[in-house]
Amino acid sequence: MPQSAYVKLVPASEKQVISIDELKDLLLYYRSITTKTGEQLSWGYADAAFPYTIEEKEEAEGKWFYLKGLDQRKNKYILVGIGTESEADADQEKQKQYIQFTLTDISTHGDKGKANEFCKFIASKLKGELHLFNGRVMYYYPKK
Repeated sequence: MPQSAYVKLVPASEKQVISIDELKDLLLYYRSITTKTGEQLSWGYADAAFPYTIEEKEEAEGKWFYLKGLDQRKNKYILVGIGTESEADADQEKQKQYIQFTLTDISTHGDKGKANEFCKFIASKLKGELHLFNGRVMYYYPKK
């Protein structure tokens, strides 16, 4: 059964709206900083830290893409998408955007661990609210 984790963009977040291309750029930025870490350690850390390729299908229509594992024995797939949810406030309805990481039926434990890492990285960069696969919530935005 598929599992999902969400990074919700709240009013205190860096951005209220994010595009799929900006999300891809964040993941590519993650790969570049882990590559630099690997160079400093003289180790191919980038392959271990981001063992995926970013692939998009035509039917995604700019709303989702998937991460395909380079070594299919360890990592299979993680679906990544963007959506909105309605939140009813006192007299008006607000739209909140979220980033969703979904594990498929064939995803491995390695995929779940990496998805948790990516969620935490993106939530910290965007100062969002992270709803993990196990239902727990982590707050990365400044509290007033």
